Amino acid sequence: MSKITIQDVAKRANVSVATIDRVLNRRPGVRTQTVERVESAIRELNYQPDRIAARLARGREYRLWFILPLTAGEFMQSIGAEVEDAARRMAPERVSIMVKKVDVFDGPLLAQTLDEIGEDVDGVALVALDHPAVREAINALVARGITVVTLVSDVPGSKRTHFAGIDNSSAGRTAAGLMGRFLKAKSGKVGLFAGSLSLRDHIERQFGFEQVMAHEFPQYEILPVRESRDDVERTEQLTLQLLNEHPDLVGIYNVGGGTKGIVAGLDSSPRAKDIVFIAHEVTEGSRRALIRGTIDAIINQDAGHEVRSAVRVLIAKADNAPLIEAQERIRIDIFMRDNLP
Repeated sequence: MSKITIQDVAKRANVSVATIDRVLNRRPGVRTQTVERVESAIRELNYQPDRIAARLARGREYRLWFILPLTAGEFMQSIGAEVEDAARRMAPERVSIMVKKVDVFDGPLLAQTLDEIGEDVDGVALVALDHPAVREAINALVARGITVVTLVSDVPGSKRTHFAGIDNSSAGRTAAGLMGRFLKAKSGKVGLFAGSLSLRDHIERQFGFEQVMAHEFPQYEILPVRESRDDVERTEQLTLQLLNEHPDLVGIYNVGGGTKGIVAGLDSSPRAKDIVFIAHEVTEGSRRALIRGTIDAIINQDAGHEVRSAVRVLIAKADNAPLIEAQERIRIDIFMRDNLP
């Protein structure tokens, strides 16, 4: 069966090819009755427009920006590598992907970076800080007609189009369920680490974790969160401090990055095997720590899926194409040393 073309749709709707193009790209100047007739013809013929060919034919190039952390741990390095791969893959399709690195823990600086994005940009994906200035900068971009996707960490109160990331509250609840089942002590303390409590993903994971621990495992005391800014050296020092201050520590949950520092702190202590440690993201370092038993479980999100999802959404919005919601849903993976890929 031959492929349905735009000429077939034009013939069925009894309009010109130019009119079909205006309807497909949501441009004004077409009467409502004509739009309905074209859309009916599209449905009847099951027409699937070749948007890449149309983009090439029009000489149109999409410009996308990715705003990533200036100081990146292993997981964010993998996000950066996936963005570079996407840039190479999309270049032949006239999609230009550029990267800007900034201290995402600095709300005003991140907002300033967003404000400085030019008018020739079609879409922006960013690892976002949930900060009033960042929220306003995102809204200003959207008001200028630039699509915004948040990546890994969300700003749900903003007008961003899509969030490419996991359900972080569920991730925190999952961590608590694992922690409670792994712990063999009748009581004790559990330490929490976060990069920043201004990052939405870190806040949501903490909330989900504490919620389940309080209701299902109330015999364990949850200690105040220690913020590390995902800095490995700082995290190691905070871990050593935690071990010294709390001889009855039985568990650690790290909601963010800096896992390498916690591993170093635990490995320098004779108590490493006695403390249940649950972390996020499979990296080269966390993988080794999981295999040797310093880490008990890792909650993972697929960096490649998140970046590909962000790119798909930004291009779909530029093309005025529909999204397949199920395709953009990022799942939560749980890894122990017996099921590492």
